[in-house]
Amino acid sequence: MDIRRRIMRLRRLATLLDAAFVVPGTHFRWGLDTLIGLLPVAGTLVMALPSLYIIWEAHRMNVPGRLLVRMIGNVAVELLADFVPVLGDLVDTVYKANLRNIALLEDHFGMTVDGTARETTPPR
Repeated sequence: MDIRRRIMRLRRLATLLDAAFVVPGTHFRWGLDTLIGLLPVAGTLVMALPSLYIIWEAHRMNVPGRLLVRMIGNVAVELLADFVPVLGDLVDTVYKANLRNIALLEDHFGMTVDGTARETTPPR
């Protein structure tokens, strides 16, 4: 599977986790991470698995180690915040670590949000 298709598949997963639902009458989005994260401890651990899967896929795409460290850091922010009641749920809803990680991958591979290659023209 080519990189573009892999990243688009990971973007669909990240959107489901971080921004699948809209609060009616607003532009505010939330996902399964917020919903399942409401379960104390177990919700945090369950939702860490798809986040780590996204990082594993990035590793399989041979992204540089520094990028993997940034991605791990994004997930760590949410995981650590999740151990504080209420604050963790708020951080899950606002921070959106999975979408941040997809944006890092897209930037690294020169893609736009829709999965197409970003136009790059050499400077004159």
